Amino acid sequence: CGTGGRRWSVPGSAGVGGGSMSAAVLATSVRSGDRSARSVIEEHLETIDGTENQIHAFNLVMADEALEAADILDSRVASGEDPGPLAGVPVAVKDNICTRGVPTSCGSLILERWCPPYDATVIKRLSDAGAILVGKTNMDEFAMGSSTENSAFGPTRNPLANDRVPGGSSGGSAAAVAAGFAPLALGSDTGGSIRQPAALCGVVGVKPTYGLVSRYGLVAFASSLDQIGPFATTVADAALLLEVVGGHDPMDSTSIPEPLPSLAAVLEDGVDGLRVGVIQELSGDGVDGIAGDVQARVTEAAEVLSAAGATVELTSVPSTVYGLSSYYVIAPAEASSNLARYDGVRYGLRIDAPSTPEMNTATRTAGFGDEVKRRIMLGTYALSAGYYDAYY
Repeated sequence: CGTGGRRWSVPGSAGVGGGSMSAAVLATSVRSGDRSARSVIEEHLETIDGTENQIHAFNLVMADEALEAADILDSRVASGEDPGPLAGVPVAVKDNICTRGVPTSCGSLILERWCPPYDATVIKRLSDAGAILVGKTNMDEFAMGSSTENSAFGPTRNPLANDRVPGGSSGGSAAAVAAGFAPLALGSDTGGSIRQPAALCGVVGVKPTYGLVSRYGLVAFASSLDQIGPFATTVADAALLLEVVGGHDPMDSTSIPEPLPSLAAVLEDGVDGLRVGVIQELSGDGVDGIAGDVQARVTEAAEVLSAAGATVELTSVPSTVYGLSSYYVIAPAEASSNLARYDGVRYGLRIDAPSTPEMNTATRTAGFGDEVKRRIMLGTYALSAGYYDAYY
């Protein structure tokens, strides 16, 4: 271990376009033997090598490991095995999802060289489905940000326009899919960290229902809000990935103890009979904090749904206007609690000092970035004696 923040590459030419085929089609071709998993991985690694230096979607590209996994999978196919619904499909994973023996930095210096001793449940489920991990993606430090500029390892750029941000905090995962580095990626969403970068990069992103996907092995930011979810280029691929990683997990106490409903089976059902509410407090001209072009696209989406057979109506949810302010009490308070574990003793970076309190302070000062420090301070304030009850 000890390679956190380092980016590996393989020789190759730009513009191969390994991400042009859907994950479902790729998996079908590998399962049938029409294509080798190795050829799929090589194409995507060449695409990564061509433009990753401009985009910086990854903190770590796992070229050697991916090729080795592809060869093993090809041997299984040759022997008559079916490796699973994602056979040979390259998947990029946000750098706050634990991977055994592989650096998981959370975009932070405090965890730069930390290698988890176990895999997250979603990583195990990807492997069981035949998917191949090609790298750990860049992110706002500890998932705190909306632009992937708050990473200790530099910003990620939007593949559609390199002078623009990809969104955040899962910007590296969104950018990896948009750039064709991988047809699928996993991110995490606490207050928009999958949905917003998906929108900015022009890909599909889903924040699943709380408890639908196990968080065992997801490094915590705000535990009552965090969720792991998919990025893809199509709704069908996003559904396929969500079906693979979702479902009950006894290792996660918040996991829904029921079977995952089938998603692929209902993709062609249409929207006849669906009731859609457009929240009155977030619609209309001049709503504070909502850009005009964003509002226009929401209105357009409602009109498309209505034309397709859904019943679309205005509905009032007055408490909606308190959502953002509530988030900025709850999320920093939970972050303050969760990040207290990074004390220079148990995980990652340690800056030696004459006493334990001085060592704690020195480690956190050097290891945490400005945005993380701001949110910890806000959360600690909200949790402090004399303020706790008022903010609750």
